[in-house]
Amino acid sequence: MSSKSERKQLLEIFDSIDFENIKKHPNILIAAAFWEPERYRAACTTYRFLRSADDLVDNYKIKHPAIEKQEQAVLVETLGNLTAQLSSKAGDATDRELVATWEKFLIPLWPVEAFTRSMVYDIHHQGFPSFSSFLEYAEGASVAPAGVFVHLCGLRKENGHYMPPLFDVRETARPCAIFSYLVHIIRDFQQDRLENLNYFPSDLLSLYGLSQEQLERMARGGPILPSFRNLVRHYMEVADTYRRETLQIINKVSPLLNTRYRLSLHIIFDLYLMVFRRIDPEKGIFTTDALNPSPDQIKAQVLNTILNYY
Repeated sequence: MSSKSERKQLLEIFDSIDFENIKKHPNILIAAAFWEPERYRAACTTYRFLRSADDLVDNYKIKHPAIEKQEQAVLVETLGNLTAQLSSKAGDATDRELVATWEKFLIPLWPVEAFTRSMVYDIHHQGFPSFSSFLEYAEGASVAPAGVFVHLCGLRKENGHYMPPLFDVRETARPCAIFSYLVHIIRDFQQDRLENLNYFPSDLLSLYGLSQEQLERMARGGPILPSFRNLVRHYMEVADTYRRETLQIINKVSPLLNTRYRLSLHIIFDLYLMVFRRIDPEKGIFTTDALNPSPDQIKAQVLNTILNYY
């Protein structure tokens, strides 16, 4: 396929994305929309599965700020039953589709295992004692789903069969996953806080002299404290380190990917980079409305990435 015809095809895909209903199209699926249809459907199937496990825990915590031990046990069992689908050939049509997707596309089990560990941590804990414990949690909560995306992105097809990527998927996924997760935490600070979800570790809150009560007041519209701006600045500095690492790793693996899969890495990175650039530790506000791009802004960014790529 010529560069001109491929660009035309990708612009047709772009025109087909319903950006007005952007909540139904998270960044990972916006980027995957530019893949071949079969691989895009695999991304939708895997994302839906991981999202259901995440929602199981988050939705319960939203309604129950404190989870009793008996309730914890029930949640862990329910989560285990959900993730066990991948090791069973039995089940309904949806289960079989999930298992078939994992097998056909050679998806490793480590993302599900890591993701499950983080969800179990969520069930038993409210927040993190340290930033290092948060990063360990992020290996499952963020690197794992990103790993599935990168794995699907890197698959090769030979004689009608898929072959594994020619690079280390976890190593490739980690920088962008951590970068996007740090950006995500600042972007969703208000919404998360109002839903009893806390992603700021105790050691950093202590370092910057912040209390849970102060976070609560700011989330509910109170004045932004200088100490919180310092915390945000800290996150931005760490995120910037991962931003640079992401660019390096994309350049490293790009020669091993064909055009549309290279493009998808740039799209997902650029969408989080857009939010990163909206965060202003010095004078900005940290509400959901202020930090979340509009559908038109997301659409413009995706188009800009495509046009710059060709």
